[in-house]
Amino acid sequence: MTIRDVRQASASAGATQQATRTVFFIAGMGMAAWAPLVPYAKDRAQLTDGSLGTLLLFLGLGSLIAMPLTGMLVGRFGCRSIIALGSAFIVLALPLLATLDTPLLLSLSLMMFGAAIGLVDVAINIQAVEVEKASGRAMMSGFHGFFSVGGIVGAGSVSAALALGLSPVQAVALVAVVLMALFGLCQRHLLSQRLHQQGAPLFVLPQAWVLFLGGLCFILFLTEGSILDWGALFLTQLRGLPHSHAGLGYALFSVAMTLGRLTGDRIVRLCGRTATLCCGTLCAAGGLLLAVSVPSATMTLVGFVLVGLGASNAVPIMFSAAGNQRVMPVNLAISSMTTIGYAGILAGPALIGFISQGYGLAAAFSVIAVLLLIVAASARLITR
Repeated sequence: MTIRDVRQASASAGATQQATRTVFFIAGMGMAAWAPLVPYAKDRAQLTDGSLGTLLLFLGLGSLIAMPLTGMLVGRFGCRSIIALGSAFIVLALPLLATLDTPLLLSLSLMMFGAAIGLVDVAINIQAVEVEKASGRAMMSGFHGFFSVGGIVGAGSVSAALALGLSPVQAVALVAVVLMALFGLCQRHLLSQRLHQQGAPLFVLPQAWVLFLGGLCFILFLTEGSILDWGALFLTQLRGLPHSHAGLGYALFSVAMTLGRLTGDRIVRLCGRTATLCCGTLCAAGGLLLAVSVPSATMTLVGFVLVGLGASNAVPIMFSAAGNQRVMPVNLAISSMTTIGYAGILAGPALIGFISQGYGLAAAFSVIAVLLLIVAASARLITR
């Protein structure tokens, strides 16, 4: 191979890595753009809090339907085609969510939106696993960091547009234009080859090892969902924080997680995956225990920051582990693991609420801390 060939190969690999970061950003931005639209949708459809909660379940339902199928689709058509399909449906769904005013149509649009997110989520992680393996170095945390940055930009840009007087449909139209432009720039560098090998099954039942990884992902997503759904209530009811500051806990958690992921690849290279996963989940567990054991709003916020920093690189390491296992095709393993893990976000509010009703919210957070210790104890087994 000549020096020119080496340079071309290096440039091609660099372009593929950058394209992967871009599609993670696209996924985060597209998903988060919906959050500022929720109050407007509630008002247009004249929904109660209870009916809104029921409506939002359709988003999760759409994702849970699409995620198990995405591994098969990627195996048959490649990552690029499935990411393009999911991104197109996200762009299509956002204006519908900004304009429809009946519960039925909103629920159908949310299901489509959730399915699109599910398609993209699984496909980009399959892409990321393949790119990381080709590079020979840790890259997964950085990819997920761009998803977090995209989420901040998506929610922030729509909120800013609404604050400036734009209508919801105008705000999401701007987001849609940005998403399409970004995808147009990066799509030719996404992986297009089929992952399905001749004679191999398009679908296999999840093997025990993948189910185990999925269960650990369930715990990690449950942890994130608990801060999202119950962190504000914990701060206001148990720590006396004013309602106007209730969102500060999740905001600090999100910033800490984003910073942790953007620096996570360097940490993994320096310390190794085993130490990063073990120490990180111990840090997250310690953060939750700090939040519940010290009756101070300040220390609770510090605890939430520790949870964000500690948990930031755990899920990326799980995806790397799914990519390195040999008991299932990689695309099917990631599809299965993501579906099981995502159920943690959906089941989180109900599970935490059930424990909280019987024993209190502090006890519910303590249970999650104990579950995180299981992840820490499994670190060496996962990263072998």
